[in-house]
Amino acid sequence: MDSTSYRERREQLFEYFDRTAADAWAKLTSDAPVSGIRATVRAGRDTMRETLLSWLPEDLTGKTVLDAGCGTGALAVEAARRGADVTAIDLSPTLVGLADDRTPEKLGRGTIRFLSGDMLDPGLGAFDHIVSMDSLIHYKGGDMVAALAGLAARTRGSVVFTFAPRTPLLATMHFVGGFFPRSDRAPAIEPIAEANLRKRIAAEPAMAGWQPGRTRRIKSSFYISQGMELVKA
Repeated sequence: MDSTSYRERREQLFEYFDRTAADAWAKLTSDAPVSGIRATVRAGRDTMRETLLSWLPEDLTGKTVLDAGCGTGALAVEAARRGADVTAIDLSPTLVGLADDRTPEKLGRGTIRFLSGDMLDPGLGAFDHIVSMDSLIHYKGGDMVAALAGLAARTRGSVVFTFAPRTPLLATMHFVGGFFPRSDRAPAIEPIAEANLRKRIAAEPAMAGWQPGRTRRIKSSFYISQGMELVKA
């Protein structure tokens, strides 16, 4: 996918996660003490990661998995421990380097290949399963569905991902965030109603043959995210 809006947001995300917030993100995804609000975000992310992993086969031996937007690599490590050969990619070379440093030497039956770049690069190849946790939430609905279509085209099994559900609290947080100094702002999250997302997926020609499966919303104070599974009809 090569839309102007996708490219512009991708560049903003690179700048934020690789430079502006790299240290904060490294701390959030570690065992280091964090503030009360960040602790609830950490807990919410842990629950979401466990949820997405639970939608994959328990035994991933011999299966290939793309961790699309791997961050500091926690999900990739768990998938590899279950036997998967994981390709873990993120826009931020800083976070990818940290993920590589944190990966245990012994992963059991699986492997991890860490890369920095665009998760939609078709040169990555095809996979049995693709996981995209909190890496599509910054893109507008049209770009997000186009990205899902691109991922699904390279998937033999399932795609599991998260989106930001449109809720009054998220709308308020989005509004209040606009008052922070521009240098302190994270790239905006783009909430979308579940019904609207389902409608867009059904209407996307490139998603023919795919349909939503399981879904679960996780709310942990300031962390609000919804997981969804895409399976072949």
